[in-house]
Amino acid sequence: MFRKIFVDYDFNEVFDTDWYKYKHSCINHQKVELKDIHDTVGGFPESYSDMNTMFYQKFFREDEIDFKNLGEQLQIEPITVSAINLPPGMTNPLHRDTFYQVKKRFPERANENIVRANIFLEDWKWGHFLQFNDEVVTHWKKNTGYLWDSSVLHLAVNAGLENRFTLQVSGFYYGV
Repeated sequence: MFRKIFVDYDFNEVFDTDWYKYKHSCINHQKVELKDIHDTVGGFPESYSDMNTMFYQKFFREDEIDFKNLGEQLQIEPITVSAINLPPGMTNPLHRDTFYQVKKRFPERANENIVRANIFLEDWKWGHFLQFNDEVVTHWKKNTGYLWDSSVLHLAVNAGLENRFTLQVSGFYYGV
């Protein structure tokens, strides 16, 4: 599953986040859970480390972000909503979403249609891009994005000079 999306929502409160409380790296997760992708090229490249895959991610509660509004617009039963701040020079290497948090909270529903909406929180800036399958995406507009399931390979890069902000809404898809 894959489609373009737009949401009508004011995400200004996301930018008020104290990002330094939410530092993460995707590298350890990807080395373990996505071996099938990286084994095709002889393993995960050693050049990826915490130093070039660092990002800030805050998970929001329903009293901080309107899950219901976002869910209705996206045709998703939202389980998690998070914002990612990807600083300049950082990358989220080739991966597919495994929906760990959704499956952990609802193991009995793990075979349902789980999706993620990836929403851009600002208009595109130099050096920011997203790649999925064979398409490189740039020049996006604020509040646009993509909805995909676990079959879509993708990566994100910030080779620019400013932070790159996205919102992720993950949950069960009920649309057509």
